[in-house]
Amino acid sequence: MPGLQLKSRAGASVNIAESALADFAAGLRGRLLTPEAPEYDAARAVWNAMIDRRPGLIVRCAGAADVIGAVRFASAHDLVLAVRGGGHNIAGNAVCDGGLVIDLSAMRSVRVDPQRRIARVEPGATLADFDREAQAFGLATSLGINSTTGVAGLTLGGGFGWLSRKLGLTVDNLLSADVVTAAGELLEASDSRNPDLFWAIRGGGGNFGVVSSFEFRLHPVGPNVLSGLIVHPLDEAPEVLRFYRDFAVAAPDELACWFVMRQAPPLPFLPPEWHGKEILARAACYCGEQAEGERVLKPLRAFGRPIADVIGPTPFLAWPGRPCSIRCWRRACATTGSPMTSARSTMA
Repeated sequence: MPGLQLKSRAGASVNIAESALADFAAGLRGRLLTPEAPEYDAARAVWNAMIDRRPGLIVRCAGAADVIGAVRFASAHDLVLAVRGGGHNIAGNAVCDGGLVIDLSAMRSVRVDPQRRIARVEPGATLADFDREAQAFGLATSLGINSTTGVAGLTLGGGFGWLSRKLGLTVDNLLSADVVTAAGELLEASDSRNPDLFWAIRGGGGNFGVVSSFEFRLHPVGPNVLSGLIVHPLDEAPEVLRFYRDFAVAAPDELACWFVMRQAPPLPFLPPEWHGKEILARAACYCGEQAEGERVLKPLRAFGRPIADVIGPTPFLAWPGRPCSIRCWRRACATTGSPMTSARSTMA
């Protein structure tokens, strides 16, 4: 492996000798990628395609030992360092130009203890990975919105999603974390061990170390939730939002309802004449008992002149993030037998 020119934290060029790179690579269980590696472009890609940064090195970690080694290597050479978990961050903080990227995307293990209602989750796992394992036991925790989001970035930023009104933020359900500090030490952070660090990582972002494992509290959820979209013409937005403002005052914690104002995508449950026109979509999710959810949601579904109403019982796994994707909506509706095919369509 040839020597490389990398970027220091001060922006200067740092020459890494071939022997140092070889020793670093030999100590990894994962892989060390240079810009010439076939996997390099895939490893530097993130969800936001506008981000096009070219790290000097990417460490594809296989475990905590690799994370420790990568942090110590970056510290020894004073390198610019970025950490990639699920790679969903819109700002692109998961990659850097010229420096070293610690890529955790291969560390995706989720281990559920259904008796204790606890999950141990690695930092490369996505919300879909987490939910899939937890729902095998009828359990979940408060995560985010899109199933492609990384658990690590969501948690370290606080974490707000469909279950937050009932179960709190993601960090409210975090029991402990294993954190590799800037000194290359692996510490457990919890209420009883390194509590200051535990306080800091719950919303402070990835500024206090690299988390190699999370431990979460789980709760009974699902397997079905009452969820879906109610779509209105954008012209009705003032009346719809005023109605929801008053409705939300007494809404139970089991109900989450969010709004999106956009041009209508060509979803099958929207009349073709509305495709490309401006709409207000209300995305609702009720995580309690279905009959009570039907009662709670009835006023929302009855208000105004909705273009479409696709509220229905949906497997929890088929709901988070799916309203954003035509392909996933089709799959979810085929699986459930149909919020889509039973959609109520009213022309405005």
